[in-house]
Amino acid sequence: VVRRRLLQRYEHQPFISCLAGFYSCRWKRYQRRRTEPGKCCCKTRECVFFPLLVGAFCFSLVFLYMWGEAKNDYNNFDWYNYGNLGFWFLWSLVLLIVAAILFMYITLLLVLAMCLLAEGQQLYLHWSHKIGTFLVLGFSITALFILSVLWGDQWKTVRLSFQITAPYLHIGAITIMVLLSWPVALHAIRADKKVVQVIIVGPYLAILLFLFLIPLGMYSPCIREMGTLGPKPALIGHRGAPMLAPENTEMSFQKTIEHGGDGLETDVTISYDGVPFLMHDSTLRRTTNIKEVYPNDTAQNAALFSWDTLEELNAGTWFLKDKPFSCMGSLSRADQNQAMNQSIYKLSNFLRLADSQNKLVIFDLYRPPEKHPYRNSWINRTLEVILSESGIRPHLVLWLENDMRSFVQSVAPGFQQTVGSKAPVEDLLMDNIVKLNLAYTEMSSEDIRKYAEANITTNLYVVNEPWLFSLAWCSGAHSVTTNAIHTLKNLSQPLFLMTPQQYNIMWILTDLTSVLLISLIFAL
Repeated sequence: VVRRRLLQRYEHQPFISCLAGFYSCRWKRYQRRRTEPGKCCCKTRECVFFPLLVGAFCFSLVFLYMWGEAKNDYNNFDWYNYGNLGFWFLWSLVLLIVAAILFMYITLLLVLAMCLLAEGQQLYLHWSHKIGTFLVLGFSITALFILSVLWGDQWKTVRLSFQITAPYLHIGAITIMVLLSWPVALHAIRADKKVVQVIIVGPYLAILLFLFLIPLGMYSPCIREMGTLGPKPALIGHRGAPMLAPENTEMSFQKTIEHGGDGLETDVTISYDGVPFLMHDSTLRRTTNIKEVYPNDTAQNAALFSWDTLEELNAGTWFLKDKPFSCMGSLSRADQNQAMNQSIYKLSNFLRLADSQNKLVIFDLYRPPEKHPYRNSWINRTLEVILSESGIRPHLVLWLENDMRSFVQSVAPGFQQTVGSKAPVEDLLMDNIVKLNLAYTEMSSEDIRKYAEANITTNLYVVNEPWLFSLAWCSGAHSVTTNAIHTLKNLSQPLFLMTPQQYNIMWILTDLTSVLLISLIFAL
């Protein structure tokens, strides 16, 4: 009898050996202990640490989801870091990789812990993994805090993403609850007191019931009846096609036109001698070779250079060197040669190109700095170029600048007056506003519909990701400004589009299947 018990105790268990080895670094059988029926699954110290492991998993999951959905704005994040560090690097991609690695690590630890619990083994997390858990928890909390302070609008992106991903996150959560039913059932059955069984099973069933009912409060504009979807939003190239060519150059706008863009967006600055040109940054450091040509003037405002000086600079080599987007494809040899020979683009040439291709134009107009000769006549000079020098048809111009709007309407009544913020419909109509130009984080299908009823259309910027463009489409946006016109042009319908009937079937089948599986697991 003693021999049989010894053999039974030390029988070969390779699966448990692997679990305990990776989790506890205890590879020998006599180092492991089974949980006796009715006893706690681990010692007091481990009981305290296990919630930290779960917390690290939750925080790392939240951060990974947040940063994954922030992909639409990675270029803004990298541009912000460039302004502070002085050199360009894809920090956004590095952060995503680090977040994914840390999440996979902490998920593996949690899976190992749940498997050990399911096998009735006591938990003992090795000290090195405990340090790793604290690192993951600290990194995730710190990253979430810093991003919330410096980039709080990103939480609006997360909330918008739920309108697309919620039905699928619901399925994922139900699947996790089905997998958790096995260790929950085992420990509930092993418990020798009814109170302990209630403590184990009660929270599990409460969470499960919440997940079953949460679709009742779920909303997505992409869950709609057949035939109610509006037309595809028009595509306006943000500084042209900056994933395919250097931003704000002739090549960039030509690429937008080649890919069927409906409009062109840019940024306008006025040189010291009164020539409006295209430049987003306040300095020339990021998008020209001024560091090589005029190394002492890299910090000087772009508007303080004469046009003759600006015309000498190269505005394309930086694009091939820095690769501003992580998802950029490889350029052909011809495109590389063309990009290397780009120069700063004049506003008048930009407008002539748009007029020749019948494309809408919208631009941010930057007021020159103090002591600039055109500091107080910047709008007049810009209007002079638009109306007299370029020859563009007025109805193609979406006028966004608020200063001197009444004057602009009097001299150029054909411009489409555009405003960059929401306002009461009555005020917009009084100012002859026909279009809103809003950040995508202000997206609201209700507001878009309200303005559309007053013949005021809505443009959302900057929309790069297909899921975000799909949401804008379903919400009724009339146009979007985008860096990824070559990608969005290929979408024939919104992603994740489904009818309420299809969603109800998916929801009910998921709940019924999970109830059946969980019932079988508890019964066995």
